[in-house]
Amino acid sequence: MILVLILAAGIWGLGIWLKAPIQARLLMLALLYVAVLFALIALPAGHPLRESLGGGPGEWLVLGGLVALVLAYREGLLRVRDRARRVEAERKADTAPAGPFSQVELERYARHIVLREVGGAGQKRLKDAKVLVIGAGGLGSPVLLYLAAAGVGTLGVIDDDTVSLSNLQRQIVHTDARGDRPKVFSAEAAVHDLNPHVAFRPYNRRLTPKIAPELFGDYDLIVDGSDSFSTRAMVNAAAVATGKPLIAGAITQWEGQVTIYDPAGGAPCMACLFPEAPAEGLAPSCAEAGVIGALPGIVGSIMALEAIKEITGAGTVLRGTMLLWDGLDADARRVRVARRPDCPVCSDV
Repeated sequence: MILVLILAAGIWGLGIWLKAPIQARLLMLALLYVAVLFALIALPAGHPLRESLGGGPGEWLVLGGLVALVLAYREGLLRVRDRARRVEAERKADTAPAGPFSQVELERYARHIVLREVGGAGQKRLKDAKVLVIGAGGLGSPVLLYLAAAGVGTLGVIDDDTVSLSNLQRQIVHTDARGDRPKVFSAEAAVHDLNPHVAFRPYNRRLTPKIAPELFGDYDLIVDGSDSFSTRAMVNAAAVATGKPLIAGAITQWEGQVTIYDPAGGAPCMACLFPEAPAEGLAPSCAEAGVIGALPGIVGSIMALEAIKEITGAGTVLRGTMLLWDGLDADARRVRVARRPDCPVCSDV
């Protein structure tokens, strides 16, 4: 048994040295445990290897049972913690900080307040603002972090996905330790660590046409970081129906784009520019085509900056303009976009 324990410690240490995820290390230990049980059951009594492993499976079954109990307790604890966070989020949903800034907040936002284009009035508008982010993935990650750091008073995020290892190359709001957790609760933990003065509303569910208009109606601004045409079209239709400005971004491989869809403000909606879904194969997902890790950081940061400008009234926003970014050649272009009078989504606005 001592030899097996030493081997298990070696596997765990090697995993740490290789920076392998905890799940991978646990899987290797589980395979080792199964191999030991197989040897104890398959080998005849008196066999030297069987004797070196304890002579029978009894002790190992007890050990496995204890480990299973510990893991089940840990999983139950995580579920209880997530449920507690959901309850707390619902309780605080309408308790965003209001009123004058505390001394801590004044120090936190000092670099904003000294900016002539933002000042105290702009920072107060940020504090009073409610922004809904669609997706807590590559684009949603920098958007959430920078809007939280900027002091947006209420942040909502809707996503039904969980954190996986392949996300961590670009989705910087998540960590290896929060693998397999719902993305919205992982993002909640990151935002809370960054700025506890922000009220955070996590919606761990899929956005549907049925719930989108009512959900959007509770926010001042929508930021879309989704990764499929069908979801973007649904978000666009709900934003038009509720009269909400929509900051939209998209990325693939080395390229990205950002614009503000806002027919009520004179800008086109998404359907004005893209009335039909692209043909199959012309717009592959990041999983199919790949994406350079830093690209969503650049595009998402631009989206966050546009949101801050939209809320504070600073500068010129991308309303009626699309910014195209080519990361491979470090090239940025601005393209004017206009509404279509016959647009099936926004022509009546």
